[in-house]
Amino acid sequence: MQVNTNAIVLSSVKYGDTSLIVKCYTQLNGVKSYMLRGVLKNKKGKLKAAYFQPLNQIEITATHNNKGNLNSIKDVSVLYAYESLHMDFKKQTLVYFLSEMLSSVIREEEGNNDLFSYLTTSFQWLDLHKGIASFHIVFLLNLTKFLGFFPDANNSDSTYFDLSEGAYTESIPFGEFLSGNELILFNSVLGTNFDKVSKIAMSGYDRNRLLEIIIKYYELHLDGLIKPRSIQVLKEILS
Repeated sequence: MQVNTNAIVLSSVKYGDTSLIVKCYTQLNGVKSYMLRGVLKNKKGKLKAAYFQPLNQIEITATHNNKGNLNSIKDVSVLYAYESLHMDFKKQTLVYFLSEMLSSVIREEEGNNDLFSYLTTSFQWLDLHKGIASFHIVFLLNLTKFLGFFPDANNSDSTYFDLSEGAYTESIPFGEFLSGNELILFNSVLGTNFDKVSKIAMSGYDRNRLLEIIIKYYELHLDGLIKPRSIQVLKEILS
C-alpha cells in the first residue's frame, strides 16, 4: 500500500556498505521501519542520507507492506528545516538521547495526531531556543501524557509519590517512591511547559538525579525499556 505521510526519524542504522535501515514515527501509521538500499552510494537519487538524521521532520511517499517486513521509501522532502538542532553540540547530544528514548518507548503501529503534534512542536521549540539544559526533563515528563502514565497530580502536597502507581500518598509505598528533597525536585518540574524551561533553577547534580528518577519511572511503566546508551554523555554535557 502506497502512502504519503509526515514522519519523524527515530533512528538510522547503516546496513552493509551502502544502505540504511531507518525507523520513523509516521503521522498516519505510527512506527515504521524502512530499508533504503544504496542510499549511501547513490549521490544523484531522490533519497539522501542527510534527510534521515535523528529527529528530522520529513514528508515521505512510502510503500507499507503490513507483513512485518521492512518497508520502502520512494520519495522524501524536508517538512521542517532545523536551524541549530544538528549544529549546536549540546542540542546534538539531546537529539541522540531523545531519539534513543523515543525508539524504545513509541511502539504503536497506528497514527496518533496528538502525539505527533507534540513531538514536532517540541523539537521545533528546541531548535529555536537557547536555554535548553532542562528541556529533556520537561519533554519526558510531558510525553507520559501520550503514553498513558502521566503522574496523577491529585494530593500533590502528600509526603510520598509512589512511582509504581504514579500517584501521591501519605502512606509509605511498598515499592519505589519519592520523598523529601527528591519529591520537591520532582514537583518543581511536573506540569511545567517549555516556555519555563530556561527559568528552572537546578544544579547539574539535581538535573541528573531527576533524569534518573524519570528513567526509573519509565522502566516501571513500560516493559522492555532499553536505557539509552547516550545517557552518560548527556549527563556530562548538561551538568
